[in-house]
Amino acid sequence: MYVPDHFREDRIPVLQETMRQIGFGALVTLGADGIVASHIPMLIEAEPSPWGRLSGHLARSNPQWQSARADIEALAIFSGPQGYITPSWYPTKQATGKVVPTWNYLAIHAYGRLRFIDDLDHTRAHITRLTAMHEGKRAVPWRVSDAPAAYIEAMNKGIIGFELLLTRIEGKWKMSQNRPAEDRAGVVAGLSEEGADALAALIAERAARDGNS
Repeated sequence: MYVPDHFREDRIPVLQETMRQIGFGALVTLGADGIVASHIPMLIEAEPSPWGRLSGHLARSNPQWQSARADIEALAIFSGPQGYITPSWYPTKQATGKVVPTWNYLAIHAYGRLRFIDDLDHTRAHITRLTAMHEGKRAVPWRVSDAPAAYIEAMNKGIIGFELLLTRIEGKWKMSQNRPAEDRAGVVAGLSEEGADALAALIAERAARDGNS
């Protein structure tokens, strides 16, 4: 991924926590038929240090798990808030007119060694953890044990687990860092007016961080 220095995020805890919050990404592998991607929920663990580990599962009927080459790094892509940025939000537009539209976004590329785990106990434990994480904030969380055991076992046989032992992570927070402070403030205000609060908050956070560095 092309990452100019002013858009780079390389703090491992920030990258891991952001992947945890997003929770959903694309697993990209290379096989005999070329590049293949599956869009799936994944869990991130901080260990083993320094990069951690991603885990997930694919449908057993998905040919990706059989075709992925084990000798080539796999890639997991996570995307965060993103949106169009109009130059009309830049105060500098009035001064020089030298402005163009752009797109702000958050993206993480996590690379590593992929292995598939064909084990029912492993996939059962994985879906239990995955469910607990996403149900945990609900007033009445649904649990895997709420469904009939025979039904869960039948569903479990239809998936296969994987682990991606991470070897490097690239983070890109393109949040108007290449614009002067007044333009960044204008972007935050414009996005907030349009209801893009998550992206506006990220841009404001980056602006505050830069101002304090």
